[in-house]
Formats: sequence, C-alpha cells, structure tokens
Amino acid sequence: MKFGGAMFFTDYSMTAAELAAALEERGFESVWAPEHSHIPLSRKTPYPGGGDLPKEYYDAMDPFVVLAAASQVTKTIKLGTGVLLVQQRDAIQTAKLVASIDQVSQGRFLFGVGGGWNQDEMENHGTVYASRFKRMRESIEAMKEIWTKEHAEYQGEFVNFDPMIARPKPVTKPHPPIHVGGAFPQGARRAIRYGDGWIPVARTDLSEIVPKFRQMALDAGRDPKSIEITLFGLAANVDQLKRFAELGVARVVPMFPPQRAETVLPIIDRWTKLMQQVNG
Repeated sequence: MKFGGAMFFTDYSMTAAELAAALEERGFESVWAPEHSHIPLSRKTPYPGGGDLPKEYYDAMDPFVVLAAASQVTKTIKLGTGVLLVQQRDAIQTAKLVASIDQVSQGRFLFGVGGGWNQDEMENHGTVYASRFKRMRESIEAMKEIWTKEHAEYQGEFVNFDPMIARPKPVTKPHPPIHVGGAFPQGARRAIRYGDGWIPVARTDLSEIVPKFRQMALDAGRDPKSIEITLFGLAANVDQLKRFAELGVARVVPMFPPQRAETVLPIIDRWTKLMQQVNG
C-alpha cells in the first residue's frame, strides 16, 4: 500500500518543497495539496468536520503553485491535488495548468478532484450548488478532449468551446490519473464514470463498501483494479492501516498540520514507522 502526505500549505506552514523533500527522503509515494480559493463570511453549508472552520481553510495557497515548486526539488514523489474544486474553475485554463505541471514534473501529477461542500464559495464563482456535480463531470470530459486531441471541441450545458488548439499536452498518456472524491454511492459512481481513482470519505465502513464498489465497476464495464482507492485523513493506527491494505486500498494520505518543520517532521517519522510496519 502506498503512503502519501497532505497539508494545507500556508505562509506559516512548512513549504510544499520542504514537505515533499522530507516525504520523498523517507519513501513516501506522494504529496497532496487541497484547495479553497477563499472562504465567504456567510455559511449556507456547515463545515463537514463540525464546529468552526479551521484557520488553514482561509489561508491555503494555490495548489498548482506550491506543487510546481515542490516538483523542482524532488525527483520521484508524485504531486497531487487533494482535491481541486474544478466546478468553480475555468475548464480550459485548468486543462493548461494540469498539462503544464505534468510537464514540469515530468509526468508526476495526480489530479484529485471534488465537487466541494461550501455553497457560498462556489456561488461566488458563478457555480450553482445543485448542479455542481454535472458541471464537474463536463469539466473533466472537456479537459480530456483538450489533453488527448489536437483539435479539441466540447459542447455541454456548462462547458462549451468550438474546435481549438491547446498545448502543451501532458507527459502522462492519455492524461494524468483523475482521482474523484465523494461518498458512496454517488461519489463511487462518478469515479467509475470518468475517473481513474476514487477517494471515499475516510469514516466510511470500507469492509462493506469496497466489495459493492468493485461490483459497481464491473456492472459498468470497468476493471475494478483500474480504479485506485485512496483514503485521506487517517488515524495513526497500524491495525486499521493493515486492514485497509488487506481490502485492497491503494493509498493512504494522512493530513499533517500546517506548521513548521520542527513540529511536522516528528509526525512524519511516526508515519514512516507505520508505513514500514504495514509494508514490511
């Protein structure tokens, strides 16, 4: 089972370059950056974690910027968005950002996407909350056209463009793997429809969900092994991690606090020992 690490990168945390280098040195497979463009002061939708929204949600840097910086001080670690809110971004510009970071990292980009929970945030971008998942799907479908075709064209309800040329194309063929976040069963259906991976809600009982997910993939004509399962925000519990490995979870990604190296590195070292215990 692969291990990654995520952090809300801020002006008071470790830099993405520092974290990526530390994780690569210890044998981690990937580093992930979440996204929030801003946080409105109104709150139509409560924070899913309960209570007040943590400060780092307001302070997060742009994931493409910090991951591009991380790519320049590392050689092997993969660089992921965990997750990018594509429903509130322009699809053409986002396609160029994905292709560009895949180029500068020489094919190390993992494209984690999600429909988001903050209604106020996405409405500031002109996205309708009720139709956000359809807009996300159209954005992904349109980006695939841009990445894989010399003359790309897409006509949807939310994303529309006539035949055009958009370069560069990604290093990864046909495109960087798309990991779709979301709970079972709706998130699983979206991952099966247009993703290469699924990021379920970590608190889900996977012992029941994973067999159902694999059957859903088969029913849709997909090979379940072709869709990786990634879990974010795990507790440091070796028995639980071993159960996830037995279930066929491809990757686990603990969330590290947005603090300086002297605080975070001891936590990473504890996770390094857990990784060794799980994988031998």
